[in-house]
Formats: sequence, C-alpha cells, structure tokens
Amino acid sequence: MLNVADVLAPWEAINAALGLSAPIRSENHYAELLAFVEECFERFGANEHHPVFALVDLVADRIREYENRVHPWPDDSTPATRLAFLMEQHGLRQCDLPEVGAQSVVSAVLSGKRALNLRQIQALARRFSIPMESLAG
Repeated sequence: MLNVADVLAPWEAINAALGLSAPIRSENHYAELLAFVEECFERFGANEHHPVFALVDLVADRIREYENRVHPWPDDSTPATRLAFLMEQHGLRQCDLPEVGAQSVVSAVLSGKRALNLRQIQALARRFSIPMESLAG
C-alpha cells in the first residue's frame, strides 16, 4: 500500500527545486524549467516511457500556462510561423530538426509548401513542450 509519507519528502524536494506549486514567476524561472525539460529529452528522450516524463508533463503544463499568459501566439500565426518562432527561440537551424525530416523538408514546411504530418507534430510538441494544436493547421 502506498504511504503518503513515503512520497512527501521527495515531492517537497522536487517542488522546491522546480517551483511547481505556483505559476512561473519570472523569465529566469521559465528558462530554468525549459532547460529542465530539454535536459530530460536529451537524457531520456529515446525512452518516452521513462518515469521522468510524468514530471515533464507537470512542468510542461506550467510552461504552457506561462507562455499563454506572457508569450501568446500572434492571432495571424500559422504552424509554419510558429515553428520558425520556436526555432529562433531555441537557436535551431533547419538541419537541427530531425523530427521533421531532412533540411529540404523543413524548408518546405517553413515556406508553407508542405504541412506537418501527425508524427512530426507529435514529435515537435514533445520536443518544445507545447500542445499539438499549436502546430496543427
């Protein structure tokens, strides 16, 4: 039987480190949480069923809340412009997106000549910790 006392101390330590009990309070806190998510994907991304991704989901919820409040998408944006924005924010080039495909495929998506498919949208949503709807047409 699960005992609350057994998980309370580790949860308090995680919560203290990540600050999940309240909304993101600053750009620095936001950057720290983004870095945490990125590190989790770098270390465990090949194993999408790793237990750390339950925590990543909680962190991603906080990130989404903050971005919707502080960095909302422009009303006239498209999946291609949103992807370009994400690439710029993360310092990525077209060749840095294997989730989409070869550089030529990324170029076609960014120019609006090609739409992202479901697999690409799922992979990018995981990578950037955003809702899939953000990249759907």
